[in-house]
Amino acid sequence: MVMLIISPVVCGALTPEEVLVVANKMAWNSRDLAEYYMKKRGIPAENLIELKAPKTEYCNRDDYEQYIASPIRAFLKKNDPEGSRFLCLVTMYGIPLRVYPPKLTSEDQKRLSGLQKQQDVIREQISKAEREQNKKELTALKDAETQLKRQIEQVQKAFQGAAVDSELALVREKSYPPDYWLPNKYFVGYRGQKIENMPQNVIVVSRLDGPSEEIVRRIIDDSLLTEKEGLRGTAYFDARWPNPGDKKLTGYALYDRAIHNAACVVERSKRMTVVADSQGKLFQPGQCPNAAFYCGWYSLAHYIDAFTWARGAVGFHIASAECTTLKNKVSQVWCKVMLEKGVAATLGPVAEPYVQAFPPPDLFFGLLIDGRLTLAECYALSNPFWSWQMVLIGDPLYRPFKVDVSAD
Repeated sequence: MVMLIISPVVCGALTPEEVLVVANKMAWNSRDLAEYYMKKRGIPAENLIELKAPKTEYCNRDDYEQYIASPIRAFLKKNDPEGSRFLCLVTMYGIPLRVYPPKLTSEDQKRLSGLQKQQDVIREQISKAEREQNKKELTALKDAETQLKRQIEQVQKAFQGAAVDSELALVREKSYPPDYWLPNKYFVGYRGQKIENMPQNVIVVSRLDGPSEEIVRRIIDDSLLTEKEGLRGTAYFDARWPNPGDKKLTGYALYDRAIHNAACVVERSKRMTVVADSQGKLFQPGQCPNAAFYCGWYSLAHYIDAFTWARGAVGFHIASAECTTLKNKVSQVWCKVMLEKGVAATLGPVAEPYVQAFPPPDLFFGLLIDGRLTLAECYALSNPFWSWQMVLIGDPLYRPFKVDVSAD
C-alpha cells in the first residue's frame, strides 16, 4: 500500500506564482489559451514565455533544442538563476508533443545494414534449430539474437525519442545522456536507494492541451469548479487478474496488483464509491456511469466507451500508445478520447514506454485523494522517469479534493 509522504522539495502545495506558462507564437490560439489560464489561476503576467516553435505534434531533435529548450533555458537562467522561483512548467496547446529520435548518419545506416544482415542469418539458424529440436543451440542463438537486437536499437537511436514535456523537466540540467530514461529524484519508490545517473535540476512539467481549444478551456474551467464543489462520482479500477496478495511480482503482474491496491486506497478514504473488476475483459459500454477516477489496461489505442465522466474526472489507461496524438481526428487513443469525452486530467505515453514507466496507480491516486497536493505534485512523486515517453495533461494546480467530500 502507498504511504503518503510529502516531499520536502515538491511540497503542499504548488502556488500560481511558481508556475511558468509556455505558449507557441506559431500556433493558433496558444497565447489566448495561456492568458485565459493565467487569468483564471492568478498567475502573474510575467510568468509567460512565448516560443517560435514548430506547430506540429512531433518535432525533430534539432528543432526541439533550438526553438523550445534553448529559449526556455535562457529565460530560466535570466529570471530564476537559483531555480527556486519556478517549480512547474506548463506547456500549452500548440507546443509539440513528441521529440523524434535523431536522424541516422550515413555511417549509422551502413552499420545498421550490417547488423540487420547478421540478424537475418541468426533467425534462419533459429528456425533450423527449432526444426531439429536442438534446445542447447536454440538457447544460445536466442541469446545472440537478443544481444544483436540491443545493438540494432542503439544504432537506430530508438530510445532517444521522448515526450517534449519529459525532456523539458531536465531543461535546467547542463548535460545528460539522451539515450533511454533517467530516474526521477522525486519518485517515492526511489527513497532510501542509491540511484545512478539521477538528475538533480528538475522542473515539474504538465500540459494544457487536447483535440481542440474548447476542450482546453473546459479542462481549466472544470478544474476550478471542481475545487470549489469537490470531486464526486465513482472510482473504477479495471484489473485483469485476481489480487495476488503479497507475492513478489514484476512487470504486468506488479502493475495489475497496483490497480487492486489503488481501489483499496480510494475505498479506505471514503471519499467516493469504488467499483473494482478483476476479469480479463475490460469494462464494456455503459458499465461506468459518473466516473470520477479510472485506471485499467489493456486496449491498445482503442478507447472503450464504457464511461460517462463526472466533472473534474481524473484517469489513465495503461497501454503503450495512448498519447501518441491529441489532434488526429480519427485516432482512438485513450488520452485523446478521454479528453473529448470529458476528463479533466489524464496521462499517457507518446511512444512505447514499458509498463514500469507508468506511475503506479496506487501511488498516484493515493496521493491525489489525500487532497494536500496538486495534480503536478502527485505526478512528480509517482512518475519514475524523466527524458522518456510519459505526458501529464491537466491543470498542474488542480486539487480535486481541496474541498473535503465523502461518498454518499
